[in-house]
Amino acid sequence: MADTTRLGAHVDSADPVTAAQERGAGLSQFFLGNPQGYKGPEYAYEGGPEGLRAAAEAADVDLYIHAPYLINVASTNNRIRIPSRKLLQQFIDAGALIGAKGLIVHGGHVEQADDVDKGIDNWRKAIEATDLKIPLLLENTAGGDNAMARTLERIARVWDAIGSAEGSDHVGFCLDTCHAHAGGIPLATAADDIRAITGRIDLVHCNDSRDEFDSGADRHTNLGEGLIDPDELVGAVRAAGAPVVIETRGGLEGQQADLDWLRARL
Repeated sequence: MADTTRLGAHVDSADPVTAAQERGAGLSQFFLGNPQGYKGPEYAYEGGPEGLRAAAEAADVDLYIHAPYLINVASTNNRIRIPSRKLLQQFIDAGALIGAKGLIVHGGHVEQADDVDKGIDNWRKAIEATDLKIPLLLENTAGGDNAMARTLERIARVWDAIGSAEGSDHVGFCLDTCHAHAGGIPLATAADDIRAITGRIDLVHCNDSRDEFDSGADRHTNLGEGLIDPDELVGAVRAAGAPVVIETRGGLEGQQADLDWLRARL
């Protein structure tokens, strides 16, 4: 892994540039607004989107936006899928305004009684319906039998569907280590297995897990304090060869410790 790979953390949106500098980091990831709501992007940064873009460029800090958790473009329920697509476009547009390197979105799911193939095809339709002004990064998720991006087999099917859509060259992949571990994807080979499917890994969410392998539980913890083998965690990050975001607790102090932990081992 090259020394130039950027590391950073998921931080508050009020001032992600200063947050990166405080952590000695080259990037920041954040929410633009409420992650649990259907309301569109909100700018907490004092200078607004243009000011944030200028500050990030001046400081050489890369910005990544995490989409709201409620976005589920795979859903067969119109009352979920249609607002999800609308939100997806709004956050893509917002990302373009601030010069973000990507928008991270979860794979979503269909309901228990639904046909998984419909959810997969809904991903294709969502890509075709969205003007991807910045990269959209699909993130693997930890749980759910009907999840679109938990297992390698399901990720491969979604990726094939996306690949047949116009605009698919703007779709990338975000590998979350906690989600892979909890979702039953062995971390020792996760990066290679994902790349064999997608041809790329654009971002890594490096998180330890509070739960056992294949537990389906999405509970992050600080690096070296969870149930993921530290060597496998670092190996997965190294094999991915992509920018890294830690999404761990403890604020500045906790994240600083995690970044130091990771830097020392890389």
